[in-house]
Amino acid sequence: MERDSVFHNDRLGAPRNPLLDQLPSYQSLLYRRKPSASGSNKRRGSSRTRLGSSSSGKWGQTTLARQHEEKHRTQTLQRPVRELSKPMAEKRRDKDQRLEQAKDLSSWSQWRQSTRRTLRRLKEDGFEMLSNLELWRGDIHVIEGMFGTGILSYFSFLRFLVLLNFIMFLLMFGFVMLPIITAPHASGNTTFNHVDGFECSNYPSTSRRGLVVFHQHITDLLSGAGFLEQTYLFYGYYKVETIHFPKFTYNLPLAYLLVTIAYLFLSLIWIVKRSATGFKRKLVQDEDRFQSFCNKIFAGWDFCIVNDSAARLKRSSLLYELKTDLEEERIKQKIADRTRKEKCRIYVIRLILNLFVIAVLAACFYSIYIATNFSQKAQMTKVNFILDLIYEYLPSIVITLANFITPLIFSLIIQFEDYSPAFEIRFTLMRCVFMRLTSICVLLVSLWGQITSCQEGNCVCGYNHILYPCWESRVGQEMYKLMIFDFIIIGAVTVFVEFPRKLIVDYCDCGLAKWWGQQEFAIPQNVLEIVYGQTICWIGTFYCPLLPAICTIKYFIIFYIKKVTLVNNCRPATRPFRASSSNFFFLAVLLIGLALACVPVTIGIAQISCSQACGPFVNYTTSWEVLPRTVSQLPAGARTFLLAISSEAFAVSLFVITCLAMFYVIALAGAHKRVINQLREQLVMDGRDKRFLIQKLCQAQRTCAIISTGAGSQSLSSDRVSPSYRSNSGVFLVQPPPDSATHV
Repeated sequence: MERDSVFHNDRLGAPRNPLLDQLPSYQSLLYRRKPSASGSNKRRGSSRTRLGSSSSGKWGQTTLARQHEEKHRTQTLQRPVRELSKPMAEKRRDKDQRLEQAKDLSSWSQWRQSTRRTLRRLKEDGFEMLSNLELWRGDIHVIEGMFGTGILSYFSFLRFLVLLNFIMFLLMFGFVMLPIITAPHASGNTTFNHVDGFECSNYPSTSRRGLVVFHQHITDLLSGAGFLEQTYLFYGYYKVETIHFPKFTYNLPLAYLLVTIAYLFLSLIWIVKRSATGFKRKLVQDEDRFQSFCNKIFAGWDFCIVNDSAARLKRSSLLYELKTDLEEERIKQKIADRTRKEKCRIYVIRLILNLFVIAVLAACFYSIYIATNFSQKAQMTKVNFILDLIYEYLPSIVITLANFITPLIFSLIIQFEDYSPAFEIRFTLMRCVFMRLTSICVLLVSLWGQITSCQEGNCVCGYNHILYPCWESRVGQEMYKLMIFDFIIIGAVTVFVEFPRKLIVDYCDCGLAKWWGQQEFAIPQNVLEIVYGQTICWIGTFYCPLLPAICTIKYFIIFYIKKVTLVNNCRPATRPFRASSSNFFFLAVLLIGLALACVPVTIGIAQISCSQACGPFVNYTTSWEVLPRTVSQLPAGARTFLLAISSEAFAVSLFVITCLAMFYVIALAGAHKRVINQLREQLVMDGRDKRFLIQKLCQAQRTCAIISTGAGSQSLSSDRVSPSYRSNSGVFLVQPPPDSATHV
């Protein structure tokens, strides 16, 4: 179409259609094109005759529409015939036409087309093969069909963590363990000390000698001590400084440090990349409440559901979300109508309750601190198998109890703070996230308080070498115990809580069992569990290099545990969390865990003195010292380049360039936002036009019905009334004038 036939016509002075002049979009267009003080007559005349192309609104976009149509036609011709949405007869006709056109091409063009077609098929076959090799592809499709995309997002998130931990394990294994294993002339047990016999280099073996009782092996396996301490599992085993291969020398301390930085940076990039799509979708969904209502009503159904119970659950969840939206609107209106006295009362209540929450968190953190100190002292003396195991796992037990009790307290408190339902869920989850992740930091602070404190007050080695000759391995053991205990708790809750509850609800007819009901599969709480474990993995990988492999196996087993408990023991939550349909909330919480994990790892690398009796950094004061020392040994050109990159001038220049790029992106986003607002206004105008035309059509139908009713008492000639006689009443919609300039 060259021009819109409604508002543009090539004939000057053609009669106008008064109906289309009354359209809200056209009236809005005329209002926007009101003339200014100068040149008003010319612009008013052009707006009256509606000649030429308009520069604003949807009526002036014919050129863009033509370009879009040409682009669409080109893409259609380039697509394979089998991918076109056409009947089979038309596909055969298109194929014959393409073959005829190909005969007229040169040999070079035919070869290029055949090569392009072959490469496209190879690419499609490769993607199909990779999709078939995707982990848990069939299981996830079954879960999606039974429970919808909300619960699917949890299992997809779990699969992402399995892949992330596996990549982290490959990095540690390929650059740290494999060189030691394959080194022809290097032994992993060789230490490199400055002074032999120095008191800081004394590292007594913890392996049990002689006849060992079976339960002692279980204790070592669960605690990471004993025979496991002197293996590839912990930091203390990697005592090699350099590995001399036939053609090069491998610097193991440098590789150890760079791999640690690499897996943290890789995790950051991967999480940010995955969360970008969810963040865009969240911005669009949260932009307009009316749009949210329309999406839920007209596009909220999940057509992947094939199960009747899942369909009923989805219907109830949509109903709950609509009720929640209406409740939020009611609460917003209630907040707007509050008096100053009511506002003061609510703020005072919230202040008191938040002080109580802070007190609860402080009590939990203090309990973790006391439990950690007591556990470290009690491990110096052995009593019996049970008590030793309890002392080993005392910090993990206290952290688990705190993570179990505090969400119940937070859920009870939030009811008195008078927030909206959606904000209640988000705020409670943020409190739980803070509790879970900060408890790990409190444990590490407690450990480092004992590691860096000596009885004489002045640590000769920079740390307490008497109690902690290899403090990195001790930190790795604590992270290892947290990981193992977290896995044990997840399995125990499934076997000893959820499964018996399922049996009681199914086979017990008492009212208490029916009131108790079946266990709900709460997605946010399950996500917090695996984010807690992943944070432990990020912190502990530096001190326990095989921890990513353990975490990979753990999440692999948890996938099947959660699948079994979802299908057999639990039911999906009737009050779904709003972010459960997308991964943005999960990845945002995971990003918070990564940020908190970087803090203790950075402090341990850059601030605390390295152990002088174990590990690859024996000849360095801190782990970070290996980097500047290695740079100082490089050739002059490379050293100058690296020093220039790390200088303040380069940092300032990079900061300025980053700010300019950020300002450009902000300006571009503002321009896109203005375009989006204009498109939204056009959509609103289209809706008003449709409503206006429907009203006129109904009016015309009513007029026709009145005329046809009175036609029986009049002559036959009176039925043929001229259309122009009824133009003012809107009947021309049924029979418009043939020469109308605005006739469609």
